[in-house]
Amino acid sequence: MAQSSPPLPQSAQAVVIGGGVAGCSVAYHLARLGWTDVVLLERHELTEGTTWHSAGFVGQLRSTVTQTKMIMYSAGLYPELADFTGLDPGWHGVGGLRLATTPERTEELRRQAGAAETYGLDLALLNPAEIGTMMPMLRVDDVSAALWLPGDGWLDPAMLARALAAGAEKLGVRIYAGVEVVGLDVHDGRIQAVRALVDGSVAKVTTDTVVNAAGAAAGRVGAMAGVHIPVVPIKHQYVVTSPCDVPPTTPTVRDPDNIVYFREEGGGILVGGYIRTPDVWDTLEPLSTPRTLFPPDMPKFRESWESAVHRVPVLHRTDIVKTVHGPEAFTPDGEFLLGETQVGGLWVAAGFCVHGLAAAGGVGKVMAEWIVDGTPEYDMFGMDIRRFGPHARSPQWAKARALDSYSVYYDIVYPGEDRTSARPLRRSPAWVRQGELGAVFGEKAGWERVNWYSTNHAPDARRPTGWAGRVWSPAIRAECLATRDTAGLFDQTSFAKLEVDGQDALTRLEHLCAGRIDRPIGSVVYTQLLNPRGGIEADLTVTRLGEQRFRLVTGTAFGPHDAAWLGRHGLAVHDVTSAYACYCLWGPEALHILSELSDDDLTFGYMRAREISVGHVPVLAQRVTFVGEFGWELYCRAEYGLTLWDALMHAGTPYGMSPAGYRAIDSMRLEKGYRVWGLDITPETTPVEAGLAFAVHLGKDFIGRSALGPAARDLRCLVLADPDLVCLGGEPVRVGGVPTSRVTSGGYGHRVDMSIAYAYLPTEVAAEAQVEVGVSGTWVKADIVGEPLYDPGHRRVRSLPGA
Repeated sequence: MAQSSPPLPQSAQAVVIGGGVAGCSVAYHLARLGWTDVVLLERHELTEGTTWHSAGFVGQLRSTVTQTKMIMYSAGLYPELADFTGLDPGWHGVGGLRLATTPERTEELRRQAGAAETYGLDLALLNPAEIGTMMPMLRVDDVSAALWLPGDGWLDPAMLARALAAGAEKLGVRIYAGVEVVGLDVHDGRIQAVRALVDGSVAKVTTDTVVNAAGAAAGRVGAMAGVHIPVVPIKHQYVVTSPCDVPPTTPTVRDPDNIVYFREEGGGILVGGYIRTPDVWDTLEPLSTPRTLFPPDMPKFRESWESAVHRVPVLHRTDIVKTVHGPEAFTPDGEFLLGETQVGGLWVAAGFCVHGLAAAGGVGKVMAEWIVDGTPEYDMFGMDIRRFGPHARSPQWAKARALDSYSVYYDIVYPGEDRTSARPLRRSPAWVRQGELGAVFGEKAGWERVNWYSTNHAPDARRPTGWAGRVWSPAIRAECLATRDTAGLFDQTSFAKLEVDGQDALTRLEHLCAGRIDRPIGSVVYTQLLNPRGGIEADLTVTRLGEQRFRLVTGTAFGPHDAAWLGRHGLAVHDVTSAYACYCLWGPEALHILSELSDDDLTFGYMRAREISVGHVPVLAQRVTFVGEFGWELYCRAEYGLTLWDALMHAGTPYGMSPAGYRAIDSMRLEKGYRVWGLDITPETTPVEAGLAFAVHLGKDFIGRSALGPAARDLRCLVLADPDLVCLGGEPVRVGGVPTSRVTSGGYGHRVDMSIAYAYLPTEVAAEAQVEVGVSGTWVKADIVGEPLYDPGHRRVRSLPGA
């Protein structure tokens, strides 16, 4: 199939590096979109890096909407690929079981079943008797339930890669095996060419698009262009037994409570697992030899093997005939690395974390759309390499996080639960003081952020039932009520801050922002950046600091992503996040507190910014809120940060002000209907659908304007009938008993004492419709209500307290 002899072409529209499933899928999908002048380079033979030894499990139900869509697309691609190429892609659609042996895992299965309903996946929740009937070989006396997904199965990795490669070649892609990439030429921040070793001499292929799909070697390839790819090769092991009359139609099985998975292989059983103490493959030259394997490590594999023998007693009478112990490319958070790097035109499709084969077709689809059209169909932020900032450059940090991610791969991860590895890293100037005040810290994008203060306490706070009550504190209620009644002091230093300037900054921002930016200096504008489909690529505020100088504030983890979008459209962006501390003083006593510290006029209006002095500290004060109370965001240079925090605490304490954390912010923003990017709004939703038409200025030209037609669905506020049942996001929503939607975000509103959820519903759904929300297997009635629930007239936000 593959061409193995030179010469390489002198130029190509795109060069893909890596001949595994990722590279072959990207090449195939690029060609399908019309990019047929594509070259794929593989150091060895196709599949001989990290693809060939994959166990090949395909489980369609994943933890995010995007992952599930990608795998569902992949499953639909296989018959199409077989018809097009005449090659069997190695698909075995035998179905899959996911077992639960603990009450906690059973609850997780119920939540997953609810999510599956929103995806349209065919599944069933089975009891032990039904499991035993389906698979008599399983021991089920300790099993409480199982999810059965008939659309699951497994793939032969080499057959899939070869079918994808054949499809790519049929569409015009040129594939070269035995060609080692030795250099990437970069000029003025953009990729220029790929240099490769062919028969002992270096050949150059000029191109402005390169896709790094080198698997465990993706980090080494990225380094050729000065780009750090946080891929960590981790040793992963599975075994295959001698034949024991296992039918080829046997479903795949995952037993996560016992960290083991298995399926049929040649009449025997393939058994794999996730060990608790994984090892990194420390090498400077990963995959330098084909089909890299490590010696078997059966002591480390013992727990998974013993779990398999317990679950499948027939294994007592079998022998292990093959051990496959190879490198898998893991990432710091266990998600793929996809998208464009900081070098223009250099893309990455790597970090498949064991489960990448299942989504290989979807990876090719979204990568090709991204490269050719500028935006993929799905919301890709959770896999976008730009979710990692400069802190991910440290190999020690990436290694610690990847090992942690691997070791808990099959653990239940409760929403709001924070891992402790490689912490603390990024800290606000007030971090020490917050610790002294009893702060309980979470982490986001490397930043230590206060979830709540354990010293705050509300005696009437009721713990929610189920998962919502697992990572919870009565302090959240205390902080919400303090902010309502007196004031709360919040640290938002972690929020990303981007500055834009230059002679055409205003013109370019006007073209990118849906809202009107050309307002007087000192104006603060809430706006969105849209893609050509009208989807929301970013949600932020823009403060006009000068005629051609602006500061954009966006979410903690979104800075690199948003900066890249701005840069792609010709703006020079300066990330000044770490240069400034930001404290938010919100509540009816905020004016009195700040007046104790400042002689400046503090009565300037809502969505305005002004330079003031707070104590001895120069501050930019912005009349902006994300909790629905009067107050300011107060920005100062980082070196003043501790001084400003101390001054605010000293002045505010006599007024009853309370330090408060992000869980209180999230509760209060739900009561006000404030949207969160990545949950309520994404690149797949428009401002019109999301109820943000007020932030759009249709009297100007901007990217995405032509796509903003009438909405077929609206983001609606739901109030659950049972306040003890609290949504965390992803719960199924039924209207009139019919599956209709899923919850985008939810929580408990302490100022209104309601359980709140948001979901997109068809526009024709009336306010009096019968709505139910599935919370951990329990269906609870919900009312569609007008928003905001709290202070619907916005008096508390816009008016001066006491006015």
